Amino acid sequence: MLANNFPLDDKSIARLSSRGLPLEVLKSQIDDSLDFSLELWRAQGLDIVKSKGYFYFSTKFMPLDKAEFCIVDIETNGSSIDKHQIIEIAGIKIKYGKITGRFESLVKCSEINEHISAITGITVKDTLNAPSLKEVLYDFKLFLGDAIFIAHDVKFDYRFISLSFEKIGLEPLLNRNLCSLALAERSIISYRYALSYLDKTFKLNPDATHHRAMSDVLTTYALFKLSLESMDENVNNVEDLIRFTKTAPRKKRPKFDPFLEIQKEEID
Repeated sequence: MLANNFPLDDKSIARLSSRGLPLEVLKSQIDDSLDFSLELWRAQGLDIVKSKGYFYFSTKFMPLDKAEFCIVDIETNGSSIDKHQIIEIAGIKIKYGKITGRFESLVKCSEINEHISAITGITVKDTLNAPSLKEVLYDFKLFLGDAIFIAHDVKFDYRFISLSFEKIGLEPLLNRNLCSLALAERSIISYRYALSYLDKTFKLNPDATHHRAMSDVLTTYALFKLSLESMDENVNNVEDLIRFTKTAPRKKRPKFDPFLEIQKEEID
């Protein structure tokens, strides 16, 4: 998943992640000079490198143990980018299997309906002294850098943040990204794959407060580690892992919810 205004077609993007893209094909799809485009994309979080005459995502050559991941979660006051905004954002940087950085902030907001407040616990009053969306996203962009973006059901968080960048005058996100939900579906067996259900099943975060950004980030981090430990396929680099989340067969789910079975046994 790359921004809609990224100039390369799907076939070229697939080749950048696998067997490489020839120079003439790359140049045929960009309007600016190659050097300018590569620098612009790098500033947007996407590093493309040349090897043996072909161009690749740098993540094609990046072993998992040396990659930098950023696990992200946002809370918003609605799902429409045209009418709504981010009200809380959190992220942790992961490298060498350890947390190397943290980012967390509420965002000033003038309107949060009761339904959203009931889900998140965040009210307008809580955000009164928080920095503006522009301030928070500028800081978050610096924090994210070119790390691999991870979120649970990544499409929503990635798209909402990218479009929010554009709203405040920044270029959209181009970071390589990975969905922890899709990874979990292919590496561990569960009746459901909602983050709260997985937390309950595998006891991922003993201090979890669901629908608060940093809490969900830490739960996703524990899930990410569990998924990597449970994988039964040899994955050598970041692009292998991204491909695994999209093409590997999903685990067969149990026919019945084990928690309902436990409740029935307790009643009986």
